[in-house]
Amino acid sequence: MKLSTKILGSVTAALLVSTGAAFAQEDCPRGTLDERYCDRDGDLIADAPTDPADWINPDTLVFTYTPVEDPAVYVSVWADFLNYMEEVTGKEVIFFPVQSNAAQIEAMRSGRLHIAGFNTGSNPLAVNCAGFNPFTIMASLDGGFGYEMEIITYPGSGVESVEDIRGGVLAFTSPTSNSGFKAPSAILASEFDMIADRDFEPAFSGKHDNSILGVANQDYPAASIANSVWSRMLARGDVEEGQIISIYKSQTFPTTGFGTAYNLDPALAAKIQEAFFTFDWEGTSLQEEFEKSNEGQFLPMNYKEFWEVIRTIDTANGVSYACE
Repeated sequence: MKLSTKILGSVTAALLVSTGAAFAQEDCPRGTLDERYCDRDGDLIADAPTDPADWINPDTLVFTYTPVEDPAVYVSVWADFLNYMEEVTGKEVIFFPVQSNAAQIEAMRSGRLHIAGFNTGSNPLAVNCAGFNPFTIMASLDGGFGYEMEIITYPGSGVESVEDIRGGVLAFTSPTSNSGFKAPSAILASEFDMIADRDFEPAFSGKHDNSILGVANQDYPAASIANSVWSRMLARGDVEEGQIISIYKSQTFPTTGFGTAYNLDPALAAKIQEAFFTFDWEGTSLQEEFEKSNEGQFLPMNYKEFWEVIRTIDTANGVSYACE
């Protein structure tokens, strides 16, 4: 398999096929889904097109992983897994690193992306706007899964509690991130009566690793981050114990959701799921990276149940799933 960091200039017209017009005119239940999709079974995700002529079965599959950290790191991390997916599907599989959640969502909505891991906060928008069908998350070998949002600072910052952020600066990652923006915004408002721009100055770093390094280097006095990213960065030596301290830890949230575009040929979609659930992690590049956050298998899940708490947070924040 050849791993590429370039958008494929040779992407065929088939990858850009859109069934939007057909679905837009079809009278079907869709809930909060975009008008191009239908949800007849009530599972809150887009159904596959009813006409097999609208299914896509590309020769080359494009995979992305959520841009929570340096994308270049993950080209090699996912290499063994994507090699295995090639064996199972009989397709070439290419890793396409993305720089933002918005770019990842747009790539799937436009038909250029077939398989993806969307971060916790962007899953609902990807589902509703891009036809993303998530079916698995990473979990520990005993079945445990998830991460917590933590608000961090550095020793000597003068920030010893959440209340000390009032009148200062708090770094977020991006507006689509759960732990990097949406969850802390809801928690700060409900538990501490603190609202961005009124009670503190928000800063946006773009990614969790940027926020963590920003606090470690004392560029930000405080930041909200996903502690699974913090754990992996500690294990890699990107930051050291003692550089960062935590002043708040949330409930546990589901981690990155993996899935496919809604309009893949169902037989191909089934093969992709098979690759996830039969992959042997032992001794692979995937195990080497994700055992740092105690993950070692792909756990089946359903979006309706696992993402209920995230949709509740979105409602509290007034988040819209309308496509822009």
